[in-house]
Amino acid sequence: MTLPELSSEWKTGLSLAWSLYIAVLSVWIVMQKRAPVSTMSWILSLALLPFAGFVIYYFLGPQRLKKQRLKRLRSRAGEGPGAAERALLREAAENAPTALRQVAALGTAACGLPVSSATSVELLSGGVRTFDSIFEAVRGARHHIHLEYYIFEPDQIGTLLRDLLVHKAGQGVTVRLLVDALGSQRLGRKFLAPLQAAGGHVAFFHDTRIGRRLRPVTNYRTHRKIVVCDGAIGFTGGVNITDEEDRRTRRDAYHDVHLRIEGSAVRWLQTTFLEDWAYTTGEYPKDTRPALPHLLPQALPDAEAGDIPVQIVTSGPDTTLEPIHRMQVAAINASTQRAWLTTPYFVPGEPALMALTSAALRGVDVRLLLPRRSDSLIVSAAARSYYDELIAAGVQVWEYKARMLHSKTLVVDDNCAMAGTANFDNRSFRLNFEVMAVVYGPALAGPLAAQFETDLRSAVAVRANRPQRFLMRLADATARLFSPLL
Repeated sequence: MTLPELSSEWKTGLSLAWSLYIAVLSVWIVMQKRAPVSTMSWILSLALLPFAGFVIYYFLGPQRLKKQRLKRLRSRAGEGPGAAERALLREAAENAPTALRQVAALGTAACGLPVSSATSVELLSGGVRTFDSIFEAVRGARHHIHLEYYIFEPDQIGTLLRDLLVHKAGQGVTVRLLVDALGSQRLGRKFLAPLQAAGGHVAFFHDTRIGRRLRPVTNYRTHRKIVVCDGAIGFTGGVNITDEEDRRTRRDAYHDVHLRIEGSAVRWLQTTFLEDWAYTTGEYPKDTRPALPHLLPQALPDAEAGDIPVQIVTSGPDTTLEPIHRMQVAAINASTQRAWLTTPYFVPGEPALMALTSAALRGVDVRLLLPRRSDSLIVSAAARSYYDELIAAGVQVWEYKARMLHSKTLVVDDNCAMAGTANFDNRSFRLNFEVMAVVYGPALAGPLAAQFETDLRSAVAVRANRPQRFLMRLADATARLFSPLL
């Protein structure tokens, strides 16, 4: 056999192997039944990256996760404080626009959590106010403190909170800290040792070490920020436990907002935490396996009925319904006066983009506030690629220039406001575990609209005919191609 003949046989063999590789991967990806654009993006990416693409998809590609929802917990939480809350919610629903009632019904159907109520919903602007409020609630806790964070850094603010938790655990308060294994990877044994020695419990969500699962879940993180004290006071929003959110430590700290909630709605933040804790640790609060002793009665107390309708909405890769995505799109579609969106990462899918542009075209005041520079160059570039079509439809696009903007909020008309952990991108809508509070009525819509207008003073409007160099436009357009993967 001559060398040319051998080379030809090798070429034929490699071609067949390559074709088989692409065919097998394509079937694997197609059987995931994801969005066509996302499916084609993954297939093309894998075809252009032989074998390395397989490794990337294995670690970062979409997959179905099964995360048990604790029906007993939800049933217990759903018992509520009784007829008083039901009467208040019924009255609020009767006075609400039909479209808004349908938005609430959508949230219940998509994630299984109903509209509840709160006696107080406070908007906390900035990390300083947020940390002060959380520390105050933690100091006042008497039975338990539950915390769930994507980022918990062992820096100055993280150390202060850890030391406070150590103190509370030493007083006999049950402390449970759940952090994301990737986002909080700097938390080491030495840092956590005092808390665990005092009796505190610590768990890491989705361990990133290879071999922990048949297929790693590196790409699926808990992006939730939840604090619950005694089942009565709850917090959620965009602020992580890090000096990057604290202007007392860093003048360039992120600009962010958070919510402090009291009343019945806190039960659903509590339920969300307990489900995540059970999923991570295997400690299921069942009668046959009381791994969380004496927790349920105090964790889900008979909360006071309030006159503020609040719905806690959760989403994650354990459901294909994308509850937060649907809620935001539905709310924008229901808007008649305004839809003001703030997000640090803007990579909309077709439904979200259509909702924003359609609302503007029918005369709604649609405003979009984004950071001029975010901590992700490719996401910022992808976001810029949408500017022209948004502005052409009448959407006002603003770029916040003071600091890194990290708020995740939406104000619709005067009767609906959303704040939580979800960005307006594919990762938050489909890949991360997220939580958002939807507040119906003016209780949050007014303060959040005022905060939006305050933030605009530190922003510049993006003009339709702004000068852009060709290479910048090419980079933005190229980044947009990766939108389904971001």
